[in-house]
Parts: sequence; structure tokens; C-alpha cells
Amino acid sequence: MTTALLIVDVQHALCTGQYQCFDIQRVIANINTLSGRARAGSIPVVLIQHQEKGDLLQHGSEGWQLAKELDTSPEDLRIDKTTGDSFYQTPLEALLLEREVDRLIICGLQTDYCVNATVRQAHALGYDVVLAGDAHSTVDNGNTTAEDIIAEHNKILAHLTGPVGRIDITAANEIKL
Repeated sequence: MTTALLIVDVQHALCTGQYQCFDIQRVIANINTLSGRARAGSIPVVLIQHQEKGDLLQHGSEGWQLAKELDTSPEDLRIDKTTGDSFYQTPLEALLLEREVDRLIICGLQTDYCVNATVRQAHALGYDVVLAGDAHSTVDNGNTTAEDIIAEHNKILAHLTGPVGRIDITAANEIKL
């Protein structure tokens, strides 16, 4: 299997202030450990950034920038997106096909939006998916705490394994690279 690591939307606006995701420093630390292991193993790291016009995530704005605490490398690949699904109208699938990737490790922000959409689309496209269960986060939604949203998505997504691809939920430090 050929693997790639997708880091979804770990951007300044979601890591500080009003929209700061739950336990963000721990989540970023887990992502950094995972991405460091991936780079050491010559596994492609893909940094995905969400953008919206006139929003906190306006392309080029401070909020759109990757979080300062996120470890990156000049060799990392970059994808810009405008919807929750990291594949929709982006070059992500072509980039993965070119590298013959068939297994994706996914982490990032926000669990119930872009991470969820990206995991589901990756699975629908036939990729084996490993969601780093302790390396994604979100915010409270007014009805449910972020912690409960994360736990519920880990549970639900683990049951989507089907005949084409599978989804495993694994702690970042236990993921086999």
C-alpha cells in the first residue's frame, strides 16, 4: 500500500480566538508527531486549507494561514479548497493518483465538517482510510460539546467500512506508516 497523510484545515482562525477548536494544542501536537513520522518515512504530507470570500478564511488573510504551531516542510504538498470535501473541485485526487496512493491517513479540523466530508469522500472513492482518532477536533455546536462530537464521529465513521475501502480509527501514535 502507498500512503499519504492529509492534514485538513489546521488554520489560524480555527486554532485561536472565538473559533478555537477543543484541546487544540494537544491535537496539533499529535498531528506534528504524526507528520514528523510520515516525513521521516518519505510519506507525502498534504496540507489542505479552506478558503471563503469575506470570511475569517479569506485566502491570504491571517485566519487562512496555517497555525503557527503546525510543523510544515517545504516538501509538503498543498491543496486549497472551497467546500468541506477536500476532493471537490481540487487537484487532490489527481495528486494522489499520480503517486499511486491507495491509503490515506486523515487528521485536522473540523471533525463534523471538513474532516467528516473528506473521510467519507475518500472512502467513497475507494481509499483505505485511517482517521487519527486523537488528531482531529471541532467546537461545541450549542447542543453538543466538541468532545462528544469527536467521540460520536470516531464511532460512526468506524462503522462505514465497506467492500471497496475501509475506515480505521486509530490513535496517532499507533498508526502504522
